[in-house]
Order: sequence, then structure tokens, then C-alpha cells
Amino acid sequence: MLAKMMSYGLIGIDGIPITVEIDIARGAQTVDTVGLPDNAVKESRERIRSAILNSGYEFPQMHVLVNLAPADIKKEGTVYDLPIALGILAAKGAFPAMAAEDCVIVGELALDGSVRSVTGVLPMVIDAHDRGFRKFMIPAANADEASFFGDIDIYPVKNLIEACRHFKGSCPIAPHPQLDWSGHKTHYAYDFSEIKGQQAAKRAAEIACAGNHNLLLIGSPGSGKTMLARSIPSILPEITMEESLEITRIHSVAGELKGRGIITERPFRAPHHSASIPSLVGGGARALPGEISLAHYGVLFMDEFPLFPPSVLDALRQPLEDGTVTITRAAAKTTYPAEIMLVAAMNPCPCGNYGSKTKECRCSPLQIERYRNRISSPLLDRLDIHIEMNEVDYKDLTDRAPGESSASIRERVLAARLRQKERYRDEGVLFNSQLSTAQLRKYCRMAPDAEELLHTAYDRLKLSARGYTRIIKVSRSIADLDGSDKIEKKHVLEAVQFRGLDEKYWGSSRG
Repeated sequence: MLAKMMSYGLIGIDGIPITVEIDIARGAQTVDTVGLPDNAVKESRERIRSAILNSGYEFPQMHVLVNLAPADIKKEGTVYDLPIALGILAAKGAFPAMAAEDCVIVGELALDGSVRSVTGVLPMVIDAHDRGFRKFMIPAANADEASFFGDIDIYPVKNLIEACRHFKGSCPIAPHPQLDWSGHKTHYAYDFSEIKGQQAAKRAAEIACAGNHNLLLIGSPGSGKTMLARSIPSILPEITMEESLEITRIHSVAGELKGRGIITERPFRAPHHSASIPSLVGGGARALPGEISLAHYGVLFMDEFPLFPPSVLDALRQPLEDGTVTITRAAAKTTYPAEIMLVAAMNPCPCGNYGSKTKECRCSPLQIERYRNRISSPLLDRLDIHIEMNEVDYKDLTDRAPGESSASIRERVLAARLRQKERYRDEGVLFNSQLSTAQLRKYCRMAPDAEELLHTAYDRLKLSARGYTRIIKVSRSIADLDGSDKIEKKHVLEAVQFRGLDEKYWGSSRG
């Protein structure tokens, strides 16, 4: 007795079709699983046995062989519980196996036969849809996650009995309603109008959002660094459906959805400074995505930046440059997208009072130097905009007049982004921060006096080649906010000012 079910697995954030073959033959009452199963798959035989028996069906008193094909790909997780159980029931004649041949089935089984949610459903459905599959039986808790395609049927299943009756035809499951993408409007907890003073920092944040540039905030405790960082999502353009699907794929694989369905707002991730390299960049035995990938198309906020382990900070360098993270393990090699806007915040010294107008710094010069030098020069170069935030004046703090709202700033950011989208429509890039050297020469034309100013800044600030190109990219974003096709002197002047803190805080110690 032979039965086949179609299921799906994952390699990174990409789905891969897996055929579940069940053969029931005479022999000792055993269940053998072949096809490179991991421990979770091997243990499924006990879950499946109990689920079948507790659902009122008989488990075969014969030898059951389960083959997961293709056999050269490692099978991980609990997604194969439901298709294996249904394959066994189909092989025993509980329902015709042909009734399920064109349906992709995934789900974990509890001992009582109920179907539990699994991770990675969206990337599985996307890949299966691209391969021509149009019917999917998935756990009811995952139904919202996969219901944004108009030409597929999602059958949300709650238990093994429901699934069996569906394929038998005695009690079909109604397809889950398709969910409409309505451009969900997000309510933001923080707004720029609530930030008192700090006009220079607000301007820096606006420029950073316009070109998706990385931002470093330096200031004493209480100056508003965290509030500014948490307000940044409110001035980013609303998320598109294409971006939402890509973000949701990553969060689905990482098990971050928890029944929320599709993600409708840009991620804001704020890991603690005790985070390890695998938690930030990704890794582990299954090479899962880390915080930097979970912040894809959003903001990664790293408060107390110098307190992160130096190894963790240096691990950021390649993802910030490439926009991707490649994780290599003995059992897996996976590349995750990591197109983020990094917002880092730090105090000017360990006690936080260096340069304060009201408090005295208690740190020795050596302590200050060691603290700042935890941020390496190559990493500092990858932070496009550096801005200093001083204590807020009492006059600004008590001013009852509201500041400019996030909605107003977002309009300018969106206009700048639309200019970039049109300019780079055939280049495969979205933001100024992604421009290659050849694209810089093509799209970043500068007025003669602007080039002369940049030359002077390069010599005076002792910029690296990377720092030089970052100034050009920031200048391009400032010009886009200004509605200018050419980079003028005023645009370069403002961009250069955002690199002045290199010399102030790090120049003496790095020569």
C-alpha cells in the first residue's frame, strides 16, 4: 500500500517542495523515516501514532516506511507531521490518496490530533505558488499569513479528523477568505512634534531616512537620543505590499509572527548591548536570521553602541556594506537580506558628561579613549551621518508650541525617495546609500565649487576612500530633498558637517 503527499520545507527563506511517500508492508510494527530527517522529524513517528489513535483511527499493525524526497536535502522541523499522518491514513484507505495529490500540506500534530502552527509558511506558499500549486492545507493559526494571493485556496485545518474528512469529501473545509492589502496606516507611538529642540538632529534623521543612510547619535544621557531613534519609523514611507511580503518571509522563518499574519509596518529592532553575534547577525544550528535581517527594510537601533562586544560590532561591517548576510554552517549555508537603516546611539564618554554644560566629566583621558575606540575605524566609516545632541535648553523644553509633525517630514522623505526610485529604475538599487562607484560617477554630478569644497574636506578631515564616497551619497540625498538634480556646494557643505565629529571625538587617538 503506497500513498504520496506533497509537502514543503525551507532552505533559508526559500521554500522547497518535499514529497512525502508512505509505504505500508507486512513486517514488524515499526515506523522508519528516511531521506535525511533531523531529530524533530524522527520523533514525529510517536506524535503521529498518538494523533492517529486519539483521533479515532487505527494505526497500521505493519511496517511503515516514510520517505522524504529528494533524499539529499536535510529535512528539519515539525512541518511534515500532518502530511505523514494523512499519507498513512490514505495508504490504509481512509480516503483516496488522489484527492490530496495537488494540495500542499504542512502542519505539526499534537498528541490529541490537533494541528499546531509551524514557522516559514509564507515562503513555502510563495515558492509553491510560483511552481503552479493552488491548493494549500495549513494550520488554522497560519492562515492569515498566507492569504494575500487571489488565485489560491487556503484550507485552514484545526485537527487531523477535519483534514481526513476534507479529502474524503464528507465535510470539505471552506477556503480561508482572501485578505486585502489596503496599505495599512500605522499608528506611531512617537512623533517628531514631541521632540523638544534638537533641530540639527531632526534634520540629520530626515536626511538619513531620505537616502537610507546609517546614523550615529552622540550625546549626554537625557538629550533625547532614544526618543529620536524611536521616532524615525514615523517619517519613513509607508510599507509596500512587496516589502511586507519579504519582511514577513524572514519573520516567518524566524518564528516571530506568532499568529499575527502579515507584517504591515516597518520593523524597528532594538537589541540589548549584551547581544551575541548569532543573535545579531544570525546563526545557530539551523542558520536562522538575526536582528539585522529581522530589521530588513526598517530600523536597527543599537543603543549604548560602544558597550556591544567589539566582535559583534565588527560583524556588522559586511552586512552594512552588502545589504545581505551569508551564514555558513556545516549543515546549511543561507543568505538573508539585510537592507537596514542602522541608528546607533552613544554617550561621549563612559560617564556621559564629556562636553556637558551643566555636569562635570569624571572620566580620565585614557578611559575616554578606550571607550570611543571600541568602535573601529572601518565601522565608523560605514556610519554615514554623525550628529551631536546636547542637553535641551529649558526654554525649548517648556515651549508649548508643537514642533513639525512626522507626517510633514515624511512627505519630504517620500518625495526624495520617489526621485531615487525614478532615477535608479533600471539600476537595481532603491536608495542613494546603495550606489556603486560607477553609479556615483553617473548620477552624482557636482557643481565645480562643490567638488572644490569636497577636495578641501577630504584633506582637512583625513577621510578614507569610503568616507569620501559616503559624503557624496549623503550630498545626493540632501540634493534630492532640495529637489535638485545637481549636487550644489550647499549640499556638500551640509554633508561634510555630518563628518566633523570624526575629528572631534576620534581624531587625536587615531592620528
